[in-house]
Amino acid sequence: MTNENTIYRITYEFCFKNGDSKHFHVDLNADTLVIAAPDLTNKPGWTRLDFKQCPCCPLQKEKHPDCPLALNIARVIDSFQNTISYETCAVRCVTPERTYLKNTSLMEGLSSLLGLIMAASNCPIMVLFRPMVRFHLPFSTVEETTVRAVSLYLLRQYFIHKSKQVVDLDLKKLHEHYETIQTLNTGLLERIRGLHQSDTDRNAICIFHSLSQLLSTEIDTDLFSLKYLFPG
Repeated sequence: MTNENTIYRITYEFCFKNGDSKHFHVDLNADTLVIAAPDLTNKPGWTRLDFKQCPCCPLQKEKHPDCPLALNIARVIDSFQNTISYETCAVRCVTPERTYLKNTSLMEGLSSLLGLIMAASNCPIMVLFRPMVRFHLPFSTVEETTVRAVSLYLLRQYFIHKSKQVVDLDLKKLHEHYETIQTLNTGLLERIRGLHQSDTDRNAICIFHSLSQLLSTEIDTDLFSLKYLFPG
């Protein structure tokens, strides 16, 4: 076990052709893998829980006046309000174990960062993906994400089995959860719609949304696209 005050930091750096750069530190509690909600003096109105609250959200505004996910992405959303989604940049992701670098579109890099923050927020819908935060893989393909998501879900089932509970080897609950995630993504898009003229943040979330849809399809087809990894 790590000390409760130990920070597991993941840093994203966006370097643009004109020499500008943007840095974002995602500081996680090393034990819980949760990012602390920022202490914002002037919280944007769109981060209130009851502002276009997601239909799938179980939180109540009396106990949670702010959406934990919206609060955590607010700084990132604000930082890219004057950008172009398809602009090419070098995105560097630094974890305690290694560094990743890719020349890609801004929206792909931003989608990777937002996905990390969303999974690490205290959103009850996103909690299932908390283990993926610890093994964060930026710019992951559909195949890579499917392997990580399914593998970690089945690892969860192992621990459920060890505690003498009913396991889900057919991935039924995982499929249902990805359908809920699609509802969350749609709700998040509604939250940020019209905030500014740039489409970078919306396109980044659309990438994340499309990935959720593809993962649902993969489960529907019994992960057929991965069967080639296990011949015989």
